[in-house]
Amino acid sequence: MPSSHRRHAEWTPARVLAQAEKLGPSVTALCEAVMADRPHPEQGFRTCLGVLALARTYEPMRLDAACRHGLTIRTRSVASIRSILKTGLDSAFLAEGPDQRPLQHPNIRRAERAPLARRQGYYH
Repeated sequence: MPSSHRRHAEWTPARVLAQAEKLGPSVTALCEAVMADRPHPEQGFRTCLGVLALARTYEPMRLDAACRHGLTIRTRSVASIRSILKTGLDSAFLAEGPDQRPLQHPNIRRAERAPLARRQGYYH
């Protein structure tokens, strides 16, 4: 067996998913979807390993967000996930931290600063 084939023979679907779980639930879901789309799960290993390799360049949190975005647009390629990361489209899918507060700015109206007529219910 050629060396390139032997290298992939060491991988099993469970091992790929175990590595994906370390990076996040969306990475795992994307790998599961890639393997499910193929007649044999082993045919999706190269794509899954490519997604896992992106963790060397990008933070796991960003990779997970990119995979979440990839799942919503139904993409199944490493090139698409890499493009999402390069263009920053994953930022919309990053979870907000608990320390983020609503935007405070003098031009934003709150209920206590609304005109009196609006507060008293004259306008609907």
